[in-house]
Amino acid sequence: MCMVIFAPLFAIFAFSTCGGYSGGLRLSVDCANKTESDLSIDVAFAYPFRLHQVTFEVPTCEGKERQKVSLIGDSSSSAEFFVTVAVFAFLYSLAATVVYIFFQNKYRENNRGPLIDFIVTVVFSFLWLVGSSAWAKGLSDVKVATDPKEVLLLMSACKQPSNKCTAVHSPVMSSLNTSVVFGFLNFILWAGNIWFVFKETGWHSSSQRYLSDPMEKHSSSYNQGGYNQDSYGSSSGYNQQASLGPSSDEFGQQSAAPASFTNQM
Repeated sequence: MCMVIFAPLFAIFAFSTCGGYSGGLRLSVDCANKTESDLSIDVAFAYPFRLHQVTFEVPTCEGKERQKVSLIGDSSSSAEFFVTVAVFAFLYSLAATVVYIFFQNKYRENNRGPLIDFIVTVVFSFLWLVGSSAWAKGLSDVKVATDPKEVLLLMSACKQPSNKCTAVHSPVMSSLNTSVVFGFLNFILWAGNIWFVFKETGWHSSSQRYLSDPMEKHSSSYNQGGYNQDSYGSSSGYNQQASLGPSSDEFGQQSAAPASFTNQM
């Protein structure tokens, strides 16, 4: 039940906080010649974070000439993979919720539904782990590439001590950090659901029967062995009592022999 409730919500938070991101930073270049300065240089970037395609112009502080600068890096593959996994997980969660509620009988028919659900759950658990790990590394690269201190090093004007280059404000990455957190929460949620889905499959019931059959055979053989041992003990005890002394016929023959001897005398 928790899977039905939280899986769609966690997936929505994951792809919305990553796929809907847009941010930027602002730089300032104060040249020695004030007429050549530019105190408000905006650098905007967004999903899917193809940073090498983000370009902007800055003053060179050498007349009216301006320098065209581009950011470094490309984290589009990890970001797009993460969002794709989140979208498909959301769609599958909705479809599974509809089946659980309205088509429960068909879901359990021929054990096909639980098996498909189990396999898909394992696959999505693996995809969430890979996607979240890859996007965490991609986000780390985005943070380095959009660090104002790193961007200022790309400008030729900032390499001259007579010019003053500063960062007005840095990009806000809180929503991207949230997307990584929800990515790993999705992995925990899907991986934790594997056991509950496995219990619905025929593999779990067959394994339970396989474990119960040897126990029943062992208990039945134990009961039979105890019964034979009791019967054997009673019969052996009777034989031991019979062998302790002679039989009544033998005792009579032994007593008759002395009597006939006295008669002869």
